[in-house]
Amino acid sequence: MGQEEPMTTIRIEPLTPEAFAPFGDVLAPRAAPDRMINAGRCERHHALATVERHGGEAIISIFRSQAVSLPYDCTLLERHPLGSQAFMPLGPDAWLSIVAPDEGGRPGVPRAFLVPAGTGVNLRAGVWHGVLTPLDRPADFLVVDREGEGVNLEEVTIAPVTVTA
Repeated sequence: MGQEEPMTTIRIEPLTPEAFAPFGDVLAPRAAPDRMINAGRCERHHALATVERHGGEAIISIFRSQAVSLPYDCTLLERHPLGSQAFMPLGPDAWLSIVAPDEGGRPGVPRAFLVPAGTGVNLRAGVWHGVLTPLDRPADFLVVDREGEGVNLEEVTIAPVTVTA
């Protein structure tokens, strides 16, 4: 019988643009808007991220996800090699973004980021990530990603990684 991989436990990290940079962009207003629009009534925080689409079209969807509770065992990671994928929560709650570096075509040790309410993330093309993980109650997310020809989904089952606060 083969040896089982030891279970890994990771702690949730606060989300900062610097810590998340290897995986993508944080989608939150900047300290100051790029410009004011609508007769001065609206701040525009322009081009917070770029949609990578490698020949496909950028599409907008709503994903409705079941909630998880901590500790949470992450066993599935996926990536989209042909396009970025942005997630913006439509509700008032914080949520988790679980991401992992690529190590020779397989995910490395995951990291878990606590994404504050009203903040989203844009994952770069090819970044390994967990499924949507709202905490404690179901949540809807506005999702911007790629639709088009080519295989744009890779999924892998991993040894459980327990995410704790």
